[in-house]
Amino acid sequence: MMISPMKEKAQVMDAEAMRRALVRMAHELLERNKSADDLALVGIRTRGVVLAQRLAKAVADIESVQVPLGTLDITRYRDDRPQRGAPTVRPTALPFDVAEKTIVLVDDVLYTGRTVRAALDALMDLGRPAGIQLAVLVDRGHRELPIRPDYVGKNLPTSSREHVAVRVQELDGTDAVVIEEPGEDRTNA
Repeated sequence: MMISPMKEKAQVMDAEAMRRALVRMAHELLERNKSADDLALVGIRTRGVVLAQRLAKAVADIESVQVPLGTLDITRYRDDRPQRGAPTVRPTALPFDVAEKTIVLVDDVLYTGRTVRAALDALMDLGRPAGIQLAVLVDRGHRELPIRPDYVGKNLPTSSREHVAVRVQELDGTDAVVIEEPGEDRTNA
């Protein structure tokens, strides 16, 4: 059986919409936490890291304070990956003590909740934070676990056969959020 490549169905956010969403999320984060003093942002690899950096910049622009920033690789904590072969594990870098900090996990898309569950497990292995919050650029629904984001850039109801791709300038050469769907299967033609 041949898997059909994904094709772009619709662009739902451009660079400006992404920027506005992250600035709004930064304001919400500061309002909820009263200040940035005990906050730290932790991006979930790969695109969550870029979004965490942008969120940290937005917080700095608003409050003139640098929020500690970290990177979390959750590869070893995944429960929804095939066990074949050795996965590529990239470094986790948290240049701060997680204890007594409110950690804001940042990811690009929230779908089943399994990535966030893995991130929570990975984070708890590094210490016990004062609290953990979740910021996602896109919440597309279809949760398999009872996980809800605290900060959302865009709620985007999708079908389970669709895919939401977040593209960032730093990795993909452009900023956009697109819905993709399977292309036509030509194996039976």
